[in-house]
Amino acid sequence: MTPAPAPPPLRVAVIGGGPGGLYAAVLLKRLDPRREITVWERNAPDDTFGFGVVLSDETLGGIASADPAVHRALRREFVRWDDITVTHRGHRLTSGGHGFAALGRRRLLEILHHRCATLGIRLRFRTPAPPAADLARTHDLVVAADGVHSTTRETHAGVFRPRLATHRCRYVWLAADLALDAFRFDIAETPHGVMQLHGYPYAPGASTVIIEMREEVWRAAGLDAPGPGGLARSLEHCAAVFADTLDGRPLRSHRSSWTAFRTVVNEHWSSGRTVLLGDAAHTAHFSIGSGTKLAVEDALALAACLRERPTVAEALAAYEAERRPVVESTQRAATASLRWFEELADRLEQPPRQFAFNLLTRSRRVTHGNLRLRDPAFTDAVERDFGCPPGTPPMFTPFRLGPLELRNRIVVSPMDMYSAVDGVPGEFHLVHLGARALGGAGLVMTEMVCVSAEGRITPGCTGLWTGEQAAAWRRITRFVHDQAPGTAIGVQLGHAGRKGSTRLMWEGMDDPLPERNWPLSAASPLPYRPGVSQVPHALDRAGLTAVREEFAAAARRAADSGFDLLELHCAHGYLLSGFLSPLTNRRTDAYGGPLEHRLRYPLEVFDAVRAVWPDDRPMTVRISATDWADGGTTAEDSVAIARAFAAHGAAAIDVSTGQVVPGERPEFGRSYQTPYADRIRGALGVPVIAVGAISSWDDVNSLLLAGRADLCALGRPHLHDPHWTLRAAAEQGYTGPGAPWPPPYRAGSRRPPTGRTDAPKPRLTLE
Repeated sequence: MTPAPAPPPLRVAVIGGGPGGLYAAVLLKRLDPRREITVWERNAPDDTFGFGVVLSDETLGGIASADPAVHRALRREFVRWDDITVTHRGHRLTSGGHGFAALGRRRLLEILHHRCATLGIRLRFRTPAPPAADLARTHDLVVAADGVHSTTRETHAGVFRPRLATHRCRYVWLAADLALDAFRFDIAETPHGVMQLHGYPYAPGASTVIIEMREEVWRAAGLDAPGPGGLARSLEHCAAVFADTLDGRPLRSHRSSWTAFRTVVNEHWSSGRTVLLGDAAHTAHFSIGSGTKLAVEDALALAACLRERPTVAEALAAYEAERRPVVESTQRAATASLRWFEELADRLEQPPRQFAFNLLTRSRRVTHGNLRLRDPAFTDAVERDFGCPPGTPPMFTPFRLGPLELRNRIVVSPMDMYSAVDGVPGEFHLVHLGARALGGAGLVMTEMVCVSAEGRITPGCTGLWTGEQAAAWRRITRFVHDQAPGTAIGVQLGHAGRKGSTRLMWEGMDDPLPERNWPLSAASPLPYRPGVSQVPHALDRAGLTAVREEFAAAARRAADSGFDLLELHCAHGYLLSGFLSPLTNRRTDAYGGPLEHRLRYPLEVFDAVRAVWPDDRPMTVRISATDWADGGTTAEDSVAIARAFAAHGAAAIDVSTGQVVPGERPEFGRSYQTPYADRIRGALGVPVIAVGAISSWDDVNSLLLAGRADLCALGRPHLHDPHWTLRAAAEQGYTGPGAPWPPPYRAGSRRPPTGRTDAPKPRLTLE
């Protein structure tokens, strides 16, 4: 049988001669030497922005598998080091075991240029590429690796649908003629504000130095002067500020300029035969060192998908499907790091080691557990400063919440069960809350308990507007106190407002009841889902007074029922939250308009509840720190809201986000809401409860040690495993008083054995 003829080789055009574009060209040529590949680069071969490039061991492993020749050349050039040093207020703290490899960006390009020439790839320097649409007519594949200011992306914005966000700091990419001894993060407090240095060695006698500061600091310091003369003065100023770090050496530039970082996100990465790669498709803040890394990994994935798929169209779809989750995860980490530095001034008062730990774990990629493996001595010192008794993980250190002593830092978050009858909690609630109390958490919270029948979300919501309901709750609190001694149980009081009279969650979340609806009330007559939800009536003076008294009456019943703590629900678009958000409060009376007026009614309710709630039991408040929607609650608003409640006697602020308007766009991800708690704690110093996709005990320990939260509330993990806290203790080998096992369960306190897992194979291996 005659073998089928080989498919014709691809003609490939690469726009942009940065590391990502060049490496993509190398890999595509290696896969099929018959391919005709041309790279267009508008600049000269040695004309590059920046100085050093950091690559991770993971990326280097991919390069080693895909092109050993490039890897050997890179390996000869690398400068390697293990330490990260943080300098702040005269304290220099070093953490080891991190493992970095860097080389000069110019040298990296030279290696890739040589490899391209060896393979027969055409390099066209000082030559702008033809438009991508023209190239697509004569080529089978167009790789647009033309950077953060991609002409290809902007020309075809209607297809790629880019979203660009410019951030609040200015930075400049420089170099110094000395080899720093570690990855350096040095903080300087100047008369104009806080400045920070990010630096690392990339050659035997040279280091990359990035100077960054808030826009207002940059202007106040006079660093915004235009032209070469202005930049020269900037370099002199920054070299003087960081003279100790630089050992008195000057800073030098090459095509450097002050700029604001832009995050690039694209809804689509390909169009026809054209595909975006590297910074053209996505950017990640330099503080986690991922720009070149992402571009190189893009190139590896694109080449592999073109080998594995029969058509270019299928390969481009597979490339995006593979890379997008990885990139989005990296961008979430980079955004967390970026915002950490933007809000650096709020953290300056932290103790030195906690500050350093906070910086090291800012992106949530490095955790308490990672750091313990890398540098146990440093982590031990941070734990001692935190107050951990010997052998006690941070999550099992006690915490005093006002007058209430909690044996550990874990809270079972309020979770609506929609399983009550006429507001009365039944056998299900006894087992549900009882099981979680036996599971070891320091504090177990009820679901939102409604203060009236009209204040329910659904017919299945619990309440505290009758004596029968109070008696049922008393049975539950008695069980917790008797069978799980040391566990506190709290009640969350709330009123659904405009989000009420809906079906049970599993029957249609936020869908109105088909019959037997009850009237709704809210700050303003705005339906939650226009055209779908019932239109509420705006509370008048009599209505405001009546609802306030319902809250107070429910609080009295809660106290009589034996709850240890009361939380006022002012989040998630329910009644009190509806007064706080400008998106849901359109009132023109004393309860609408500026934030101080929108706060009035929630504070009146808080005061009424506090007046009847026992002095020896704390009150907390849950807020939505952002609405995730334009025109909604801002970061500054959330701090002001927290400040107001703290001034009225809140022992802690439970910091959630969103669920205020249906058109919200949350930035979902691991621990995605915790930066809002961190901001409030840093700005006000009040205790905060962090929530939002906190799923591992390692994350909990990290958040606590970094000073981003005082307590961590977990919901879904406690649905998955009622004994989540006890299991966390077992997995950490902890047997102390912060997580005592109930006697009947002690046999389960030994961590069961687990099987091994193997690391994934390299993405692309070429002989």
